[in-house]
Order: sequence, then C-alpha cells, then structure tokens
Amino acid sequence: MRRDIYQEPLVSRYTSQAMQELFSEQTKFTTWRKCWLALAEAQYELGLTDIITPPMLAEMRANLGNIDYTVAAAKEREIRHDVMAHVYEFGLKCPSAAGIIHLGATSQFVVCNTDLLLQKQALVLIRTALLQVIDNLATFCERYKSLATLGFTHYQPAQPTTVGKRNTLYIQDLILDLDSLDHFVSQLKARGAKGTVGTQATFYELFSGDNDKVRRLDQLVAKKLGFHDTFAVTGQTYSRKLDMKLAETLAGIAATAHKFAVDLRLLANLKVQEEPFEKNQTGSSAMAYKRNPMRSERMTGLARKLLGLPQNFAATYANQWFERTLDDSAIRRMDIPQAFLLCDAILKLFVNITSDMVVYPEQIKRHLLTELPFMATEKILMAAVAKGESRQEMHEVIREHSLAAARVVKEEGRDNDLLCRLAADRRLPFSLAEVTAMVSDYQQFTGRATAQTEEFLAEVVRPLLAANSGYQGRVDALLSV
Repeated sequence: MRRDIYQEPLVSRYTSQAMQELFSEQTKFTTWRKCWLALAEAQYELGLTDIITPPMLAEMRANLGNIDYTVAAAKEREIRHDVMAHVYEFGLKCPSAAGIIHLGATSQFVVCNTDLLLQKQALVLIRTALLQVIDNLATFCERYKSLATLGFTHYQPAQPTTVGKRNTLYIQDLILDLDSLDHFVSQLKARGAKGTVGTQATFYELFSGDNDKVRRLDQLVAKKLGFHDTFAVTGQTYSRKLDMKLAETLAGIAATAHKFAVDLRLLANLKVQEEPFEKNQTGSSAMAYKRNPMRSERMTGLARKLLGLPQNFAATYANQWFERTLDDSAIRRMDIPQAFLLCDAILKLFVNITSDMVVYPEQIKRHLLTELPFMATEKILMAAVAKGESRQEMHEVIREHSLAAARVVKEEGRDNDLLCRLAADRRLPFSLAEVTAMVSDYQQFTGRATAQTEEFLAEVVRPLLAANSGYQGRVDALLSV
C-alpha cells in the first residue's frame, strides 16, 4: 500500500474483503464485459446470426477477466469516455468480435445493469450480516431474559425491565430493517436493453421492426445477468429514485446501529454492560485504567456518515432532467460504493460487539437498590389504601418523604433512606420490615418483561432465523451470478 497518497479508511481499516472486492474495478469492468456478452448472446439467439457468430461469442467468453488497464486508461485519456475506452480494450482482446461489442447499446446499458447487479450482490452480504446480528442478540436475550435492570425514560431511572427485554427492542428494529431490505430487493430489476433514451430504437432497427424480438431481447439479457425481470420503462438510465430508496434502506440499518451503540456507551458509563474488551486492548493512551467503548463509538461515527448520504441521492434523483443528465455520474461513483462499504463496516462492528457483550449483575443490582424505594412508592400507596387509608393523604405523605430522601441522595451524597423515613412516620400503617418486604424482590417490578422476551423469541425471532437457516450457504452462489 502506498503511504504518500490518500487512502480511503473504509477500505484500509473498516470493511470486509468481500465488499471491497465487489466494488473493485476488476469486478466492475469484468461485469461490463458480462453485460456485453449477454447482449451479444441474446442478439445471436434471437436471429442476428449474419452479424454475430459462435466464434465471436467464444472469444468474448474467454476474455471476460483479461483486462489491460494501462491500455484502457490511455484510451480514456485520449477520448474522455470510460465505457468506449473499455469497448476499445475489449475489442483488442477479441479482434473477431470487436465490431459487435456494444452493438445497439448506450453506455448506460453496461453502467446501469452493472450497478444493479452489484447492488443485488452487495445486499446479499448486508442481509447475511443483519441476520447474524439478530442471531447474536437473540442468544443474548435468551441468556438475560430474567435479569432485572433499571429502565430509563428521558435517561432518568424508570420502572425496571430486564436486560433481555431491552435488547429485544434492537432485534425488532433490525427485523424492520430486514423487511425494508427485502422489499427493496423485490423491486430490483435489470435495466435491460433499452437503448439511448429508453425507446429501444436501435434494437428495433437491428431486428427490422420486429417488436416481439426487441421485447424478448430485453428479457433475455436480464435473465442472462441473473434477473427475473426488467424495468418496464426507463429513460437513458434506470430511475435514480431507486438509488434514493437504496440509500434510505441502508441508512435505516445505520440508524438502528447508531441507537444501539449510543445506548451501550451510556450503559458502559454506568458500568452495567460493556462491549467486548480484548486482553491486551488499550483503552486510553493517558489513563491506563480506562475501558473506552471504542467499537461502539466507531460504529456511531460510521453510522452518522451513512445517515447523511440519503440527501445526496434525493438531490441527484430530483435533478435528473427528462431522460437523463450527467450530473448523477460523479457523485454515484462515490456514494453508491461508499453507502455499501459504510453499511458493511457498521454491521461488521455490530456482529463483533453483540457476539460477546459483558454484563455486570452486581452493578445492576446496586443501581436497582438505589432507585427501588422510589419505584415502590406506588405499591406502598396501594397497600395503604387497601388497609383503609385515604389515597390522597397517603400520596401526600409519600411525596413529602420522597422529596426529602431525594435531597439527601443528591445534595449530601448519602444512601437512599426513603423506606426508613416512611416506616418512621406513624401516618403510614407499615413497619420497616413490612415496607422493606415490599421491595425485596425487585423482579416483581419488571411486569411481563421475561414472558415478553420468551414470546418474542419463540414467535418472531426463532422462526425468522429458522426460515433463513440456509441463507449463509447460498451466499456464494448468489455472488457468482
């Protein structure tokens, strides 16, 4: 790796090799050649046998990955057109087929179809990682489904929940992300062979006005590229509205990851739950004792970057005049690979963090015991009313002592003595032993959290994972299209 020029950190530091290879020049230009081969094969199969011959097709097949980048780059500098530079270079490798490469096509035939194909394959990687995070969190939720912990609203202590139940919330959001991804994939089609402005005029001429053959050409090219269908209509490009929806889908995953990472960072501050920490990991260059949540912080930063990309895609779509303008080209070269690389980096971290999170039950218990006297006041109030006391009078007594106890905790730094205060007040019909007994089992304050976790895992998560159990095994096949 060169050290004297800028290197993209997404590639050098954060992303998987599989995603890097997918958006490499080798993959892109090889796929362009696959598009040209698919077009030529389809044209031959539909009757252009006087122009295209089997030896030409064989020559093209034999040179799909045989690219001389020096020649292509030199030609592009000369003619200022990357597609035609590669048509020229491919033609040098396939001299007998040089005249029929790109026959009847516009540049966006290879650019759009390649973009769509790479997106389809990249979404396989994203989907697989999403499922792995869901699986990791499901295991975590099962393990900690009954471990009571403080809930928070407004980042203030609220009723207890369980560690497992809290993490089901992230799974639910990830399932929404998975649904959005699957919906987007269901909309992915090939651009096909549509011609310069989408009218298929050149192909209509090539097939001497045979409308049926031109329609079949469009579908046959799509099938050869691994698609089930083509967009019914396009301009010169497929609609950039689709890119906008892609960015929204990937940004949705980033938002879920961001929320999870921020929550974990807050929990780490409370010393109740942390991301994995390696034996020899250094938390701080100055403060040797620190266990900084560096992976969660990195995930937050990467997610923030991805969350900002959809506005670029929306602006690009909104500025496509009529059948097409070229102001989409430069930004899409950067933003589409970057969106996938960012999502890949985020999920790579997400999988790592959720595979081995650390929970500290005793610290959780300490926080619970500090706050439970306040949370038990409603139970004490109801018990007093059951003994015949006035609800309004009991409410005032409890409020008075709650505020006093809170002052002791906040201003004097002493322990919460609310239960002692309540037991000492003769207006309340309970002894210290009785009020203490009301909060001794803090599990009772978690409601149906354990049951909800069990039900969610059994009824939603496990069936989802079971339905996708063979998905990982199909990744290589899908990527080889």
